[in-house]
Amino acid sequence: MNFPRASGILLHPTSLPSRFGIGDFGDEAYQFVDFLERTGQTYWQILPLGPTGYGDSPYSSFSAFAGNTLLIAPQKIVEDGFLTEEETIERPYFSVDRVDFGSVIEWKNNLLKRAFERFRQMTDEAVADSFHKFCDSNNFWL
Repeated sequence: MNFPRASGILLHPTSLPSRFGIGDFGDEAYQFVDFLERTGQTYWQILPLGPTGYGDSPYSSFSAFAGNTLLIAPQKIVEDGFLTEEETIERPYFSVDRVDFGSVIEWKNNLLKRAFERFRQMTDEAVADSFHKFCDSNNFWL
């Protein structure tokens, strides 16, 4: 077998910088991927992405199927029209050097609940049908 040389980095997305208290799949993640490409990196090993259990370790998850809701980028929800920019600005102080999981979880969960309520109110029938079909076909883990 002939394998070409390649290099990359191991970095959990929660370690990316973010004004929202924890790294997520927002603009900073896209910028990081662009950086990897510019520097000739081939791989980004991201570790498990499931919801974390007690201790906030990516290796301690309550689900083998679900994604970690902390990785949802608030600015992407703003772009989709389910939150306002002002709602993402109203947040507790988050350190740029450390993640306070308790504060981040509480703030983001409240934000996501608000966005979901708007999704339910604003979504057209085709999107609502698609959402309900997804829920029905995945009810064993949702």
